Amino acid sequence: MTQYAIPTLPDGFALRPIAPDDMPYLRDLYASTRTDLAQTPWSDAQKAAFIQMQFEAQHTHYHSVRPQAGYYVVLHHGQAIGRIYLEPRWRGQGIGTTLLRWLMDEAARRGVTLSLYVEDYNPAYRLYQRLGFITKDPPGIYTYMTWEPPR
Repeated sequence: MTQYAIPTLPDGFALRPIAPDDMPYLRDLYASTRTDLAQTPWSDAQKAAFIQMQFEAQHTHYHSVRPQAGYYVVLHHGQAIGRIYLEPRWRGQGIGTTLLRWLMDEAARRGVTLSLYVEDYNPAYRLYQRLGFITKDPPGIYTYMTWEPPR
């Protein structure tokens, strides 16, 4: 796994490479995005087993298809609050909203549209809406959203 130099982040924020001890936290973070499972008739044990399987599959897949990416835990005043996976071409641009705003500024400068796919139950969906991303296709498993720079 390749790690990259991290730029200065806003006060109180830091990134550190993911370590084996972070896996339970990362699994629980992933589980927090799977609100869709509340609708299943599964027991808590079945849901936990499914989450574990899905998390491991996703984590392994990301590392296999993007071996050169940087994989980090996001810290705020030393407490883990999220994760960020950075491709080399995007490394060092910030976290969360800061990263999205940077991407939006860059897209506006170039006059291009940003697009993404997100599950509608993912908490990031609301962030994208607040930042002005518009749903382009009827929601399915993944919702296609775009952001147009001001003209």
